[in-house]
Order: sequence, then structure tokens, then C-alpha cells
Amino acid sequence: MGISYDSEHQIFHLQGKDVSYVMQVIPRGYLTHLYWGKMIQVYRGSNPILYTYRGGFSPNPDLTDRTFSLDTIPHEYPAYGNGDFRTPAYQIQLSNGSTVTDLRYQTHRIYKGKRKLPGLPTTYVEDDDEAETLEVIIIDKLINLTVTLFYTVYKYFNVITRSVRFDNQGNDPLKILRALSSNVDFRDNEFELFSLYGAHTNERNIARRPLAPGLHVIESRRGASGPQHDPFFALLRKGTNEESGEVFAFHFVYSGNFLAQVEVDQFRNTRASIGLNSFDFSWLLEPNDHFQTPEAVMVYSSRGLGEMSRTFHQLYRTRLCQGIHRDLLRPILINNWEATYFQFTAEKIEQIAKKGKELGMELFVLDDGWFGKRDNPKSSLGDWVVDKRKFPNGLEDSVQRIREMGIEFGIWFEPEMVSEDSDLYRKHPDWCLHVPNRPRSVGRNQLVLDLSREEVCEYIIEAVSKILSSAPISYVKWDMNRHMTEIGSASLPPERQRETAHRYMLGLYRVLEEITSRFPNVLFENCSSGGGRFDPGMLYYMPQTWTSDNTDAISRLKIQYGTSFLFPFSSIGAHVSAVPNHQVGRVTSLEIRGHVAMSANLGYELDVTKLTNKEKELIKQQIVYYKEIRHIIQFGHFYRILSPFSGNEAAWMFVSEDQSEAVVGYFKILSQPAPPIRILKLKGLHEDFLYQHVDNGKVYGGDELMNVGLTIPRTKGDFISFFWRFVKN
Repeated sequence: MGISYDSEHQIFHLQGKDVSYVMQVIPRGYLTHLYWGKMIQVYRGSNPILYTYRGGFSPNPDLTDRTFSLDTIPHEYPAYGNGDFRTPAYQIQLSNGSTVTDLRYQTHRIYKGKRKLPGLPTTYVEDDDEAETLEVIIIDKLINLTVTLFYTVYKYFNVITRSVRFDNQGNDPLKILRALSSNVDFRDNEFELFSLYGAHTNERNIARRPLAPGLHVIESRRGASGPQHDPFFALLRKGTNEESGEVFAFHFVYSGNFLAQVEVDQFRNTRASIGLNSFDFSWLLEPNDHFQTPEAVMVYSSRGLGEMSRTFHQLYRTRLCQGIHRDLLRPILINNWEATYFQFTAEKIEQIAKKGKELGMELFVLDDGWFGKRDNPKSSLGDWVVDKRKFPNGLEDSVQRIREMGIEFGIWFEPEMVSEDSDLYRKHPDWCLHVPNRPRSVGRNQLVLDLSREEVCEYIIEAVSKILSSAPISYVKWDMNRHMTEIGSASLPPERQRETAHRYMLGLYRVLEEITSRFPNVLFENCSSGGGRFDPGMLYYMPQTWTSDNTDAISRLKIQYGTSFLFPFSSIGAHVSAVPNHQVGRVTSLEIRGHVAMSANLGYELDVTKLTNKEKELIKQQIVYYKEIRHIIQFGHFYRILSPFSGNEAAWMFVSEDQSEAVVGYFKILSQPAPPIRILKLKGLHEDFLYQHVDNGKVYGGDELMNVGLTIPRTKGDFISFFWRFVKN
């Protein structure tokens, strides 16, 4: 493992757990890409770049060599304007208005460990021996622009992280028009494009399609990563499935506008890149100024999508999430939102908390409606003061009463937003994102605060901190319920207005860094109308996310299955809610609702004071069972078995790290006449271990369970589920 440099041939070879990445500085000083894939011990140049004359439509910068064109070589960080007609990774506008630059290799440095990116979320190391970093410095000497390409390769993961820093060392200002974080040029197009898409309450569906000539774009222009498209894509070799085939995955550690694109050129080469969206973006770079792009995580798998997912899960759970809660079991919570919405009293929430405790729950979460005059979604966002009508004795009194029951207390905030009907907006109407002389579009009756402004960030930090300091609060649900419109800032000059969206994200990250540092014992949960901003940038500050506002168990089969491609289950929140379901109106059994929610961080979101005795007993049993298995769910290895996107069933399983325990979930959606006998082949077990089926006491070999499989019991009816636990005998 590590990074080597062959000075004679100017070749860099990055080696991770089971991955190699090779690039070369060619004689004209351009940094070219040679290989990314399964580990090779030594690179000896078996796939050199072939220089071939392609005609006048691929120009030659050197008249003495008609075979060399920037249009035909694989680049590491390509430009536009001097011969390469493919989509560039960056673009700079000079003070004379031109946009042609020419970056050539200058020097490099290699060191152990990994440096943080100031003001940005990143993966990290706990010991410098876990990773090595390469910094390649490329320069445009005409304008004294220095660009540093950062590559970190991990020792224990098939992961390479990338980012880029721009330094203006010239005398004139420059304007960055485009600044992606990662680019890889493949010398073929034998791939399928895999991505995740969706909408509010329908997050992370699967899209898989063959590459065709031209440009394939996945992006957000909403000011947030968004449920419409995750900041992720993967290139799959044809025929790749869960267990086999090559995967080249890209994920952007950022929570705002992003661009992910794949281009197949005229010679059937493939250019894959990811980073900040250049749409409505620019950044003025004054002399002696610098600009740092966010990080991109690149994962290679030679054993299909399953290995890709487990790599992301382990990396993010142990080297992206941080703080004391990273390695702690997540509490079983009861949230009052779907039980009461805005209409509650202190007495009502105490009743819910008391009943939740009796059923075995460990955390009560007070959702929206506790502040200002918040009786509906039309008012009070921004006024983070306790509503004395609902809490006549103050919030601290209710928190103490609930904690005395033996259950922890959590609370909901939406700090990035402001209502027009609020004291904050009446006092500071210019504190929201807006442009002069234009109407201010509202979403959910609210506007977006301008977090590019320092005073707005300070207000949020102090307002939230005051509440968290007022009582022993152990959990925060941090919500964000609309995307950006009229993106402008009253504090920025005209030439910097297109910086607003990115400055907002930098401001948000500063707010989160400060608040989570002030309250290190609080468990923070990220939320954006559910999974609308479920990305690795937010995961850096908040180790779990409310996965979707859609709590219907059948909808959640797809939502949680799609989420599993990227995120560890310690980060995935799932609740049992009432039926008919409030989002889709479906009626399902409490059993299947429990099994789906137990396949993540279990919570409940219904009025537990109105349950029947039978429902109470079943929930007690679910909670006892989950407490026995949650260490496997939250910290084990995950395996997908049957996809709800492909048929009428879903199945998955969790295996402890030492392979001594496993939990299997099977779900049938609709009943069918004359159904086939289903045998479920398990995954991830140790083939030499004997495993006891906890429910019936029978013992099977790991090899038998994986190769022969389990026969699914015959059942009638819709929405049937089974949960099985196996332990090493």
C-alpha cells in the first residue's frame, strides 16, 4: 500500500487495499491517466498512450508532431480551449475576458496521512499510517495560476479521495467559472451508468442504463443535494451484479449544488467527473487568494455492487462520521409528529413519553411546533423561543419531567429558515436569500436565511445554543424543508453574487461545526423533509439522517434498499407509524412495519397513548428483539439478496463483523395465485461455521445456508414479512 513515483518515466502509482491508480506526466508536461482498477504489484507500462493523427478536427499544439492532440489523450484534470473539445474539469476567466488556460506539471509531494480541508467536511484518518496523500502541483505560468490536485489512498479501503485547490499567484484577479473535484478518463465506453434518483417521499430509486455517445448529466441546481438526484454515480462493467463485476463509483462530499457527468467521445473514450455545479456559479479569485473544492470519494470494487456498498458503509461509518456517537448504539425513539402535528400541550407530550418508556423506548423527540406561535406552518420559523402557551412552566420543566421517567429528551429545529410572519423577519427582512426588486418565492410558507452572511450564522449558533443549554437535551433533529430560489445576498457585491449558493454551504458547515463542537454529547440527526439532503457532507456533522418523510413500510422497502447502496445503517432512521399510512394511505400489519423499521435505526412515530393492548404487546416484543440485534443492524456488514425494484419481494441481511451472528429480513409485497416455492440463499456467513436458527433451534452450516438456502414458509395475504436471527453454534 502507498504511493510510488517512478522519476525516470514520471509515473505515479497509488495502491490501496486492493486497488491501483496510475497516472503519468508526459513530455509536454500534461498529467495523463493510465489506469484505475484491481491492484497490480508493479506498473511496467503495458498500456502506453498511443499517439495517432486523427485529422484536423483534433488540433495539434506542436506543428512538428501531428500525432499529438489534447483531444485524444486521457487527462487527469482537463482544460478547454487549446485542443480538447470534451467537457473540462475546470474553467478560468482572465481579466481580459478570455477563458483559455494551460496547466503543466511543476512538482509534487507525497506524505503519510491526510489533511483536513479547511471549512469543508472530509473523510479523515485517526493515524497517519492509514493513508498516504499525493499533491500534484500544476501551473499556468502565463497568469501564475497554481492548481494543486490532492489524492489520498487508504490502506484498508479500496478508496481514493480527490480535491483541488486554486491559488492565484499573479497580479490580476481571476474568475473561476468551473471547478470540479475529480475527473477520470477511461479509454473505452464498455460501461453502464448507475445512479439514484427520486422525489420527496420517494427517495433513492435506481437508474441503470447503457452509456451512449454524448453527455450524461446528473445534477442539482436547487441549492441542496436534493432527493431528485444523489451526488453520486457509478460506472459498471456490463453484467455487473451484487457479487461480481467491476464498479467505479464517485460520491461528492457536499450538500449543495453538484454536477456529476459522464461523456462518451467520438473515439469511444469515457470521461467521468464530479464536483460543484458550474450552473449559476462563479468565484472571484483575487491575487494571493485561494479556492478549495470539496472532496470526492472514489470507490473501486472488483466484486460487484455489494462490495462497493460495504466499502462506502465502512468508510463513512468509521472515517466520515465523527464524535462519541459514531460508535455508540443508536437509541430507540418515539417522535410526536404524526401523533400530534402542531396541536399538543406539555401534558400530551409527557403522556406520549411515559407510554413510550413503558413500551421500552429510550428517547422522546419533540418535533415541530414548540416555539414562537407555531400552531401551523405559516409562522415563527426563526423565533427560537419556547411557546409559553404550550409550555407554561417552560421547556426545562417538561424536559426534567420526561427525563425523570427514565427516557431521554430530543428536540426539532429548522434553523436555516425564516417565516415572513416572525419577529426575526420583521426585524431583518434582508436576512433571507433574495434579489432586488423581485418577489420572494415561498415554499412551505418559508424563506431561506442567507447563511453566506456572518451575522446570520452567528444568530443561528446563539439561538440554537441557548435552547440546548437551557435543559438536558440529548438529541437534535435538524430539518430543512425547502430549496433555494432568488439566490442572492444583500451582503455581496454584484461581481460575487454567483458565489452566494456556495458561500451559503460554507456558512452552514461553519454553523454545524460550531454547534456540534459546543454540544459534543448531543446526537444530531440530519433531516430535509426526510432524505432531501442525505449526503456525505451532512453525515460528517450528523451521524444519522431521517431517511424519508414517507413512513409506509412498503414504500420504505425501496427507499431503504436504494439508500443502502451508499450509507451505513447506523445513519439510516426508520419509524413505525400509524395506519392508514399518512403519506400513501396504505394499511399494513404492525409486524411488517416493525420488520422494515428494524432494518435500520428503529423509531416510532404514532400516538402510543391510543394503542390497543395487542399493539402494545407486539411493540414491546419488537423493542426487546431489536435491542438484541441492533449491534448487528447498525454496525454489521449488509448484503442485498432480493430487490424490491425487480419484483414482488425484497430480502436483505446483516452479518456481524466476526461473522458469528446474522439477521435476515424477507418481505413479500402482494399475494399471488400459485406462487413458486422460494428458496433464499444467504450471504456473508463463514462457510465453516455452524449457525443456529434462534427461533426454531435448528443448526445449519454456513456453506449450506449460502449455497443451498432457506425455504421461505408458504403464507397467504399481502404484505408478509419474516425476520430470522442466526448465531454461531
